[in-house]
Amino acid sequence: MAVRWYLRYGLSYRDVEELFAERGIEVDHVTVYRWVQRFTPLLADAARFTRHPPRAGRPVVRRRDVRQGQWVWRYVYRAVDQQGQVVDVLLSARRDAAAARRFFTRALRTLKVIPSEVVTDAAPVYPAVLDELVPQRGTTSSSTRTTG
Repeated sequence: MAVRWYLRYGLSYRDVEELFAERGIEVDHVTVYRWVQRFTPLLADAARFTRHPPRAGRPVVRRRDVRQGQWVWRYVYRAVDQQGQVVDVLLSARRDAAAARRFFTRALRTLKVIPSEVVTDAAPVYPAVLDELVPQRGTTSSSTRTTG
């Protein structure tokens, strides 16, 4: 329960310690830290298989840039289905056709359905990569590619 509270509600280890103290259970914040380190990967693996499978309708694929670390730029490619569940994530040092191809290939393999629509920012490499991986059957705009 401590790990779930920590992960779900963004509490600090000391906050979780206080919640347990209110319920009459003595737990040190270091113990909560150790539980989080030990059980978070297990919970993440268990949750992966219980996610709702995406419907064949309209999975959405997005890409977002963030700064990781102090001096290193990384581009985060993130695929999200129509229910808002993360399908796949890729961290890349470059924002080029090879990285986009690698990301879209992994995301499409994870989805196991061909998306009817892919929503991205207007990066110039995406149309060519998507034309290779997802056969175009509909209209196209700078930020949305409809395939069905």
